[in-house]
Amino acid sequence: MSTQKAGRGERGSSVGDVRVEEERPKRADARRNRELLVAAARDVFSSQGVGASMEAIAKQAGVGVGTMYRHFPNRLDLVEAVYQSDVEELAATARHVVAELEPWEAVSAFFEAFVRYAQTKQALLGELQQAFEKKPDFRSQARELIESSFNLVVDNARNAGAVRPDVEGSDVMQLMSPVCTNASIPPERTARMLGMILDGMRAEVASSAPV
Repeated sequence: MSTQKAGRGERGSSVGDVRVEEERPKRADARRNRELLVAAARDVFSSQGVGASMEAIAKQAGVGVGTMYRHFPNRLDLVEAVYQSDVEELAATARHVVAELEPWEAVSAFFEAFVRYAQTKQALLGELQQAFEKKPDFRSQARELIESSFNLVVDNARNAGAVRPDVEGSDVMQLMSPVCTNASIPPERTARMLGMILDGMRAEVASSAPV
């Protein structure tokens, strides 16, 4: 009897293992589909505007419309996911440039990444306002992550003597955000204004300024 029980236990365990193996690919497929949809939505919103159809996004991602709605029941869910992904990518960029580049080069590279982030935010701004009103924590958490990214990059450069000692990351974010998210400012003017901000941050500017 003990042998039979052991046999049944082994068979049960085997069935359980098979079930786990079947579930893992399904979870991986679902995660991959979600990532494809978010990437496709970012591209489609940038090229067609936030009013682009959900069907166009599903087609760009290479998945069915049903898969789209299983992940994102409505457009606002998708807008939130795109924005969250962009904020997380910006934070990852901050960590990467600080680890891999010279301090001043890291500041410049992070500025470029912030401009890309701001372009997507600009395209989504109308619907993002709805998301922020419904979920105040969503807005505050995103802002905190962006500000901490600025602080990381600027503090690193300031500690290395590449940025003037009175510059704070939060100050730089306040200067850059209105410039980069204002749709009425043409790209060439945005680039010129950001160059001014960069020049004003340099440590040698502070040391050579007249008293």
